[in-house]
Amino acid sequence: MIQAYHFMASWQLFPERGVYESGMRPRSGILRMEASSDRSLKLHTAWVDLENNALGFDLDLQPDEQWHPAEDMEDAEESKSWFPDGISFETEFRKEGKPCLNVSYRIMPDGYLRMIQKGYRPDGSSYTNTTYYHKQLSVLPYSSSVSGAVIRPTEEGLIRHKALTAMEEQTNMQIEQIRKQIELLALQAQEIQNRKELSMMIYKAKITFSPVIGQTYHLYEKADGSHILSLISPREWGGGAGPFREHIAKVRLLADHTWVEER
Repeated sequence: MIQAYHFMASWQLFPERGVYESGMRPRSGILRMEASSDRSLKLHTAWVDLENNALGFDLDLQPDEQWHPAEDMEDAEESKSWFPDGISFETEFRKEGKPCLNVSYRIMPDGYLRMIQKGYRPDGSSYTNTTYYHKQLSVLPYSSSVSGAVIRPTEEGLIRHKALTAMEEQTNMQIEQIRKQIELLALQAQEIQNRKELSMMIYKAKITFSPVIGQTYHLYEKADGSHILSLISPREWGGGAGPFREHIAKVRLLADHTWVEER
């Protein structure tokens, strides 16, 4: 499973970043993905909730886009898994032929693994839980197996976690600022392009007077498809285009000799 390569790791839960609409927010946790010899994907998930309850489950999934019995799920009878691409993994569960849970994993540009669970509560209402994991493994506050030794957070691990959190917040803020600047520049570039195209149309039109900067005029299309700039508005023509085929736009001459459409 070449597409599973990027997922084969132990992923540490980043609880502060998650958004949970159903269930209790986890305090800490781990997700481990492994490929087996029968081409199945083994998922081991363990976490501790805010009341210090240790929970977990194991799943064997076949990423072949076929339905298989969901033997390890209490609320589902079948599951279907597939890789849409090299950074995404999807699993859909259903019960009595109806979808009951969709779980999607995606490796984000910042290296985090995002898991989105979309399911239904007992009353039929839908929910979405979003969880994030990272490969920067810190020390778990519990053993990941029955025979494992008790592991406690170290000062070094806490310092690293705080530094990673601060680094991510700062870089995300800077990326967002740059994104907004790019969007603003793109909008300004589009406005200039629109002015250029309108100006080219007007300067190719018939103009029988000398336009004044800051004044508004009216661009019409003539019967032969050519254009003419006029001082007379459609209202003065009685609400229509007068002797012309169509009123194109109300325009204003700017100081840089480009034209802008007036609304």
